[in-house]
Amino acid sequence: MKIYNTLTRTKEELSPLKEGSIGMYVCGPTVYDVPHIGHARSAYVFDVIRRYFLYKGYKVKFVRNVTDVDDKIINKAKEEFKDEDINVAVKKVSEKYLSIYHKCTDDLGIMQPDAEPKATEYIDKMKNFISLLIKNGAAYESGGDVYFNIRKADNYGKLSNQSFEALESGARISPGESKKDPLDFALWKSAKEGEIFWDSPWGPGRPGWHIECSVMSSDILGDEFDMHGGGIDLIFPHHENEVAQSEAAGNKFARFWIHNGLLTINKEKMAKSLGNFVTIEDVLKRYPADVLKILFLQTHYSHPVDFSWEKMEEAKKAYDRIDILREKLKKIILPKQGTGAMRQFKQQFEEAMDDDFNTPKGLAVLFDMVNRCNILLESKDELKGFILCYAVDIMEEISSVLGLTFKEKEARISRKEIEGLILLRKKAREKKDFKEADRIRKELSKSGIMLEDQKDDTSWRVK
Repeated sequence: MKIYNTLTRTKEELSPLKEGSIGMYVCGPTVYDVPHIGHARSAYVFDVIRRYFLYKGYKVKFVRNVTDVDDKIINKAKEEFKDEDINVAVKKVSEKYLSIYHKCTDDLGIMQPDAEPKATEYIDKMKNFISLLIKNGAAYESGGDVYFNIRKADNYGKLSNQSFEALESGARISPGESKKDPLDFALWKSAKEGEIFWDSPWGPGRPGWHIECSVMSSDILGDEFDMHGGGIDLIFPHHENEVAQSEAAGNKFARFWIHNGLLTINKEKMAKSLGNFVTIEDVLKRYPADVLKILFLQTHYSHPVDFSWEKMEEAKKAYDRIDILREKLKKIILPKQGTGAMRQFKQQFEEAMDDDFNTPKGLAVLFDMVNRCNILLESKDELKGFILCYAVDIMEEISSVLGLTFKEKEARISRKEIEGLILLRKKAREKKDFKEADRIRKELSKSGIMLEDQKDDTSWRVK
């Protein structure tokens, strides 16, 4: 397997620290609002990567953090629970929106992490980490705040591929900040009036954003681990600062850095102010989760995805092609056995995924297989039953890796009634009573059942 490493800007051969095991840390949600489809894209990208590692036989420890205290959460707490104590209000906001996030990821069929640490659970360990950085001369206290001294970092800018000169050109010290260098960043922020805070050696306050991921990842996965992931917008400053402070504490930190591209709406940045903000719930009201996943799979994880309802319709047609074939294959019941006629698709899929998780190629293999199966269904090949049964197994494996569930849709009438009406329609067609046959088709359609006539049979599926 070869994976593109943001740190080295090259594709590198996967070589886990511990043979057969992979430790992954992915930056999770800041829980202050309902999750949108950009959050869905990031969560899904790393879900597929995790699933593929499991498919290849690796043991995976997957960690996704939760930022449950920051400026946005505090502001939302003051807005939604203005009569509550700020500590209680912040907790209520974070719990409310984390619950919504969990429901959305469950509805999308995304696996829950093996560990989901929250920032507020790690305050003491963050304070210890900051004290170590001060002791090592990499951080300093100033007016109740603690800052990381950027000049103490080795090769700062190596992850984002930026020079000190380029970084300095746009750096400024904001009013109220007491840092020595515009590039220095906060490890601990002194408490402002009306904010949640914890006691510390530097006075009451709360941790900065960057410190939480360094502390939680090393605590759960160790001082060096295999993989760190997140959106491309996190490379700088968040991930760059994680690297700097972790290495200054004596940790080797993450070996591979994987970043997913962002999402736009009709080629514009998604924003509530532009009226183009699409939540996960908005999409799932109109389409099965698999349709959104197919839209995402059509683009390599590292590239941007442009969302539109027209593209969702195209993804729905692609989804239907697979779903219709699956319904047809369910009716073929023969002993399953391997055959080279379908094994090639499994091999091609693995080759695509081994090349930096190339889901567009992997998805294309799945559709090639669908085409091959449809041709075979109409053929007179005596072995087609055996071949197609093996195809079902391969399709299930590929679908599982891609997190495609093809959840059973419930019919409004029973299977017995459906098959009885199909039999009546068949008899009407044999008598050339096409008016009655058409009436039965329409009756089934009103009940949510679609028919598809083949040469010698009629198949059905739920709309």
